[in-house]
Amino acid sequence: MKLTALDVSKLDELISYLPVDYEKTAKETKAFLRARKIKSPADLMHLVFLYCGADQALREVAGSFTLLDESISDTAVHNRLRACGEWLKMILEEMWFAGVTKLPGNLRLILIDGSSLSVPGADGTSYRLHLAIDLVKLNILHIELTDKHVGEGLMHYPLREGDIVVVDRGYNLPNQIIEISDKGTLITLRLNPNSMRLYSVGGKQKINVFDALSQAQTDQVCLEVWITSKSGEFVKAYVHAQHLPEELRPEARRKCRRNSKSNNIKQETLMYAEWTMILTTVPPDVLDTNTVMALYRLRWQVELFIKRLKSILDIDKLRCAEDSKLNKVWIYGKMLLATLLIKRTDEKFGVGGLEPKRQRDVTPWRFWNMIKKEVMSIILAISSWKIENYPQAKKVMTERPRKRQLQSLPSRIKELVERFG
Repeated sequence: MKLTALDVSKLDELISYLPVDYEKTAKETKAFLRARKIKSPADLMHLVFLYCGADQALREVAGSFTLLDESISDTAVHNRLRACGEWLKMILEEMWFAGVTKLPGNLRLILIDGSSLSVPGADGTSYRLHLAIDLVKLNILHIELTDKHVGEGLMHYPLREGDIVVVDRGYNLPNQIIEISDKGTLITLRLNPNSMRLYSVGGKQKINVFDALSQAQTDQVCLEVWITSKSGEFVKAYVHAQHLPEELRPEARRKCRRNSKSNNIKQETLMYAEWTMILTTVPPDVLDTNTVMALYRLRWQVELFIKRLKSILDIDKLRCAEDSKLNKVWIYGKMLLATLLIKRTDEKFGVGGLEPKRQRDVTPWRFWNMIKKEVMSIILAISSWKIENYPQAKKVMTERPRKRQLQSLPSRIKELVERFG
């Protein structure tokens, strides 16, 4: 693709964030098999940027490419892009794990959450996005894309010894907690006492959380418990409970009643609404109750991360039918763009996450937005458009013949415009 020297240097700067072997993996995954109008993996990546970054429709991508190089049809663009899903996923995994030590025992604080994505016209969920980010650096650690039939769970993530995972109440899954604990991974989550089986140490007696909180003499409680599986496996854990301030308790009960689907709400449910209950497998001599509560509140960062993926990068605005391979390209392409924005924002502005040696005085999201505009100007490379290619660009972007014609002026209006216009 022929660009001006400035555009070439800027695009090369974006490409430089990719793994050094991205061209090799393009061939391994069969995203790039032969050079025709798309002459290199770099050209193919430019197509991905136009489609997933600049949010151009296939015909617009064809028009942009035609203005920069030579004529290409939207069908050719479609065929090239639909083969890029696995390539983009492989690139992302290499970028996320580049330089990350694999030695056991290293501490990582990981936030995990999922989000539903829907194609246009869908009645409900079409895909589920499973996301893990590093709490300290606010970097992406892992992403998994599944269909709507696969629920959230810890099995989607490459967790290892030394990780402390923070998740919401949807992960009250004893078998999965025991499974990751066997690998040396620790977990902290919002306890749902109605779905988690808790036993006294030794597993002899089931613990009734309602009774324990009812008998509490202070506003903070720490219970040592066992989480057990149906097969008899167990892991030791701790329930940290913090009573809401007295003035907030009536409102918590009212909110609980409003959200209840039953008119006969249980007293246990009302009392649980007054307490924040966090379950963790981290011993209290490492994280006390106050620290556990503060750590769980930071889980909101992953909610913000997903929100920004949607508001800044439009990752949820899928444009194809549910079975289209372009959906996978769209989502992984958006995640690649997010990764580039994170790296470039930190490089240009020194804006990172919650690193302990930095005083956090800015949020990275506004810088994302600024860097995105810079990246879009690089991707579009408008200064390199060829004036002589405008007729070809018009041709590749022209509407195909169809039954419903584009609207035009009635003949009598045309006559009037020509006479008096």
